[in-house]
Amino acid sequence: MTESVATRTPLSPTLRSTVTRYRGQRDATDRAALDAILDTATICHLGVLMHGAPAVIPTIYGRGGDTLYLHGSTGSGNLRAAMTGDVSVAVTLVDGIVYARSAMHFSMNYRSAVIHGRPTELTDHAERLHALRVIVEHAAPGAWDTVRPPTRKELAATTVLSLDLTEASVKTRTGDPSDDESDLTSTAWAGTLPLHQTFAPPIPSADLAPGIEIPTHVLSRR
Repeated sequence: MTESVATRTPLSPTLRSTVTRYRGQRDATDRAALDAILDTATICHLGVLMHGAPAVIPTIYGRGGDTLYLHGSTGSGNLRAAMTGDVSVAVTLVDGIVYARSAMHFSMNYRSAVIHGRPTELTDHAERLHALRVIVEHAAPGAWDTVRPPTRKELAATTVLSLDLTEASVKTRTGDPSDDESDLTSTAWAGTLPLHQTFAPPIPSADLAPGIEIPTHVLSRR
């Protein structure tokens, strides 16, 4: 049975997952806020140490309950590095550009999350398939059941990781610019330019067989 948001453990900030700037104003410990960000975004940035130096890799992901799933080729250096120690995963949604009357008060309205932890490699066949389904369904809802499932060979060439979502921070900004009172008489325009991500009309593959219509689960994303 899926645990409801109301009964799940709230985020418990640790030293490295505690928001310091604007703490109490822009941070949140409500797990629903974390879920909403992860379920809306499409790409995360995986931070690992590779050859002794930090690296940040854009990565497709999926969330299943309190777990984040990541995958990639078994030859992927960043995933191999992720299995050797702790990682960080960042997700950001930009909602608008905030124009202020002072250059120092320009900002962005955003929703962001950062997760810390040590990933676990999934080796059980059923768990790996579940994780891959979650990842595909996150990016393309409704697609998994309409396409060919992974073969044993494809699965053998794929690394699948799970990361617990307990150690995470959420930070957001909304509203108007925070101009100084002395700048309120300025003639410069102040306000917010909203930013929205939308899907354009689907483009069929050049080698798609004639007569195959665009499925409902694709059209419904618009």
